[in-house]
Amino acid sequence: MKKIACIGDKDSVLCFMAIGCSVFIAESAEEAAKTLRNLAADESYPIIFLTEKYYNAMPGVIDDYAEKALPAIISLPGSSGSEGTGLANIKALVEKAIGADITFNN
Repeated sequence: MKKIACIGDKDSVLCFMAIGCSVFIAESAEEAAKTLRNLAADESYPIIFLTEKYYNAMPGVIDDYAEKALPAIISLPGSSGSEGTGLANIKALVEKAIGADITFNN
């Protein structure tokens, strides 16, 4: 059975248990990276949410999975709010797909 994982600090990820995600609490970016690698190797977790704090702290690890279809590693805002990582990722993907930045600044 395929599952969804959520990795991050306790305050940011515990609420995801309520919707059936497997929650993995990490105290450091190194611990989060180790957990991410283990979950990716398991192949039971095609979707892995990772708090922005840890997502931004391990670009090399994220890059290892960037060209693979699974697992999909998605950044989540932490309990302290968004750092803008998710929007920046979407912007980069759109720019890569169409070859131009289509952001409208008012």
